[in-house]
Amino acid sequence: MLIVQKYGGTSVANVERIKAVAERVVKTAKQGHKVVVVVSAMSGETDKLINLAHQVSASPSEREMDLLLSSGERVTSALTAMAIEELGCKAMAFTGRQMGIITDAVHTKARIEKITGERAKKALEENYIIVVAGFQGITEGEADVTTLGRGGSDLSAVAIASALDADLCEIYTDVDGVYTTDPNIVPEARKLDKISYEEMLEFASLGAKVLQTRSVEFAMKYNVPTVVRSSFNDNPGTLVVKEDKDMENVVVSGVAYDKNQVKLTIMSVPDKPGIAAKIFNAIANANVVVDMIVQNISSDGKATDISFTVPKTDSKRALKITEDVAKELGAKGVTTREDIAKISIVGVGMRTHSGVAAKMFETLAKHGVNIMMISTSEIKVSCVIDSKYTELAVRVLHDTFGLAGGKV
Repeated sequence: MLIVQKYGGTSVANVERIKAVAERVVKTAKQGHKVVVVVSAMSGETDKLINLAHQVSASPSEREMDLLLSSGERVTSALTAMAIEELGCKAMAFTGRQMGIITDAVHTKARIEKITGERAKKALEENYIIVVAGFQGITEGEADVTTLGRGGSDLSAVAIASALDADLCEIYTDVDGVYTTDPNIVPEARKLDKISYEEMLEFASLGAKVLQTRSVEFAMKYNVPTVVRSSFNDNPGTLVVKEDKDMENVVVSGVAYDKNQVKLTIMSVPDKPGIAAKIFNAIANANVVVDMIVQNISSDGKATDISFTVPKTDSKRALKITEDVAKELGAKGVTTREDIAKISIVGVGMRTHSGVAAKMFETLAKHGVNIMMISTSEIKVSCVIDSKYTELAVRVLHDTFGLAGGKV
């Protein structure tokens, strides 16, 4: 088998942990598998580099930031290859460039366009263990270094697994799988043996920090079997695969929450065609992702309030753009609210079971939790609530849908 293993920042946080990762990798190789390892920067290293940049420049260019930040993963990949060689196996560290990871030219949030991987394929044939610096690639024309954005090493691993036609992609992290909800809030939360790509995609986009959204999208598109496991024990993880019939028997698979949201409301916008397009085109052009949108028409039908949510990290940019557009449209103004959280229930079984949303709303109402916004998909219901009720909402929904005990 060809196995791609990805180790996050906490798994390679110091020399001792890097040595432990090397032991795990060598153990896999000695079982007769070919192994490609993708590593993140050591825990805290990226933040340290960002701080250094801001000590030098108030607003460093994104091109230079990419060059700087990519160094963290390069350090880890070289150290990990050295540690593997100390254990008697041949290893070779690769940068994103050497791996042939070609991206677009959007610095700090680049998208992978293709992976050549020719040099890696040759090295694998010669029984080398390949250690790749995650989170990075290069542009095709100028060969500028790019980084893939938050959680980019997960994306690197899944994309490499797809490009090399690997049998399995193992994502090693500080948790030993995907749980029905955050065990820190609900100690009775269960680890799921397997989950569909679609459910995992919803969990990832809803704030669960186990896997990064783009990596799940990639895995689903190219059907890459992916396992989430802990690098600190040998427990079996959670397998992320295509949906099967058994999965539909479980109505709700889990409860997710996200406190990294800000709600913006444009007040008294003229109610006429093209207004929403103008607002959201301006925000999209700044590469800000809008999540939930609610529009309320005024009683006279002439004006409307438009509310939407964006990630906290993008809220200042989104506010500035929205204020500019609001002025242009003659709206009354823009308000923001940061003390919100998004609570969601997820499950492919929702497609074939009715009354799930009603049960969620009823449960929240019973516990005095007011709902500000609602959004749904075939397999998800999300509500925006006051952030102070986050833990309560997670607990009562987890209980209502019987997630501690299995099937509902």
